[in-house]
Amino acid sequence: MARRAALENVTAAIVAICRSGLAPDALRDRVLPRLRQAVPFDAAFWATADPATLLFTQPHQEELPTRTIPYFVRNEFLAEDVNKWTVLARDRGGVRTLAEATGGDMEASARYRDIFRLLGLGDELRAVFRASGACWGYLCLHRAAGAGFAAADVRYIRRLAPHLAGAIRAGLLASQIELAHPADAPGLVLMGPDASFISTTAAGERWLDELGCLRPGGPGLPAEFHALAATLRRPDTAETALPTVRVRTQAGRWAVLHASRLPAEGGPAIAVIIEEPSPAELAPVLMMAYGLTRQEQAITGLVCRGLSTREIAGRLHITLNTVQDHLKSVFDKTGVRSRRELVAAILQEQYLPRIMAGQRIGPSGFFTG
Repeated sequence: MARRAALENVTAAIVAICRSGLAPDALRDRVLPRLRQAVPFDAAFWATADPATLLFTQPHQEELPTRTIPYFVRNEFLAEDVNKWTVLARDRGGVRTLAEATGGDMEASARYRDIFRLLGLGDELRAVFRASGACWGYLCLHRAAGAGFAAADVRYIRRLAPHLAGAIRAGLLASQIELAHPADAPGLVLMGPDASFISTTAAGERWLDELGCLRPGGPGLPAEFHALAATLRRPDTAETALPTVRVRTQAGRWAVLHASRLPAEGGPAIAVIIEEPSPAELAPVLMMAYGLTRQEQAITGLVCRGLSTREIAGRLHITLNTVQDHLKSVFDKTGVRSRRELVAAILQEQYLPRIMAGQRIGPSGFFTG
């Protein structure tokens, strides 16, 4: 009885934290120590996720060597293994242990053989944080060899996952801020075929600083770069494909990373462009953060492009009343009362601060600086 009461107290504390509007990194720092009280663990991995691509961003590890991040990226996107994030994101439960996924034979997992066993770790408990069908983050808890997770642990994490997903989503909305002195140009980062750092431009160095990247010569580039490189190396990735991931910088604004191949001696190099996203690139993520359904996102996107109710109905092959019903739902979810306010809510991060600063529109339809 005392154990149950203590567990409920921890749960209430975590749910309260989830409702406090913290930025994702502050949320993580507040939640993990309390989570350890409810579901003891010896090591942990926590990351936010780009809901459009499922690539993990801002990875955080406890009692796991930082040098293992590139391996985990390759394992997730290039290698055959079990209990992957991309599979869990489509799984109804969204939480599973490695022991369960392997039928008790954890040696069947390359991740276990190559990393966990060598670190003295045994079972892992993985969870995806989903809200309104979108995946906003990942969690992986580890226990020492011989100490597995119980079904009760899985149920507990599954119970918390929607709260954590909603908290990450709310934190992204609450932390919409701009740098006083943004980088004045897109940054270019060159990587070798093995995703090692080669060079960067001056603007690229500023972006790397803002992304919290360690200086060249340190352990390496952030995990987002390795994830993009791994996507390019996948055999099913077309030669013309340009993988993209959107990330939140330490200053609180959005950045978009585009990767492409470059011919070079010793194998194709990888070029990553870092820049502020255009409204077209950012709007889908913001609309997902507001919890809009796919139909509501489609309608909102057409509203942002200036289409009338009749034009939207014709484009989507739905009735005028259906459009109006969806718009009312969109207004309720985003806290606005008109189309004008809706456009501002979706695009304010990219347009409004620049309008106030008097920046000019370039030939692409976006701001020049």
